[in-house]
Amino acid sequence: MRWPNFLGQISARAVEIRDRLRGQASLFVVLAMVATPVVAGFVTNLRGASPPHGGLPGHAGHHQRGEDRLDASPVRMWAVYAGQRAGIPVRALEAYATAEARVGADDPGCRLHWSTLAGIGSVESHHGHIGGRLLRADGRPSIPIFGIALNGRPDIRAIRDTDGGRLDGDPVWDRAVGPMQFIPDTWAIAGTDGDGNGRKDPHDLDDAAMAAARYLCAAGGDLSSESGWRRAILSYNHSSAYLRDVRARASQYASASAFGPTSDSGGRGRT
Repeated sequence: MRWPNFLGQISARAVEIRDRLRGQASLFVVLAMVATPVVAGFVTNLRGASPPHGGLPGHAGHHQRGEDRLDASPVRMWAVYAGQRAGIPVRALEAYATAEARVGADDPGCRLHWSTLAGIGSVESHHGHIGGRLLRADGRPSIPIFGIALNGRPDIRAIRDTDGGRLDGDPVWDRAVGPMQFIPDTWAIAGTDGDGNGRKDPHDLDDAAMAAARYLCAAGGDLSSESGWRRAILSYNHSSAYLRDVRARASQYASASAFGPTSDSGGRGRT
């Protein structure tokens, strides 16, 4: 089993990202699903299909606690279709698409596409299905996911416990946690309640996908640019191999879920 070393090299850039996250407004601005294409040919030669307009509860700006997970809606139907084509569990794809929509409303200049979140989720935990787990209806894996102890072994950064073992169960060393593999120290800054249930839980993919979206936007700026996208992914895990893996899977998902080549911009795709 391969456990990527999430944020294995924390640098001054990570501190800068955290400072930016502290200053951001709440992400609980729920608007209509954004489907306007963003051209970025460095990921794939097809535009990845986007969720349709509408379908998000509270699209007029009213936030309803516990009701923000998409269910019987146009987005749910899109997720069933796109998930089948791309090979992504529907429940995971709903979380990625919801994060794209809400971050798009809060930070339209970021231009994050759900396939980037899906690429990370695939590399980190197979969308919460690693080791035979299943992703439950509440967005949590059937068995909690913990990475290896970050104890300074070869090629592993040493990060001593920062949360008393509250999130990762380890009172000595930090471990990456949940489907998107956040370390407790980073979750303390980037953690988000993505489904409106009043909790910020890194084991909940709704929360973790939203937090990852915020983190990537803070790190990369405009993710429709090559430089922004690379900067964002490398801030998540500073590894060229990780960058290649995420790029390959994001491109695969965007292409597989596309309804077909576009007639504009030479058929180029989104991140």
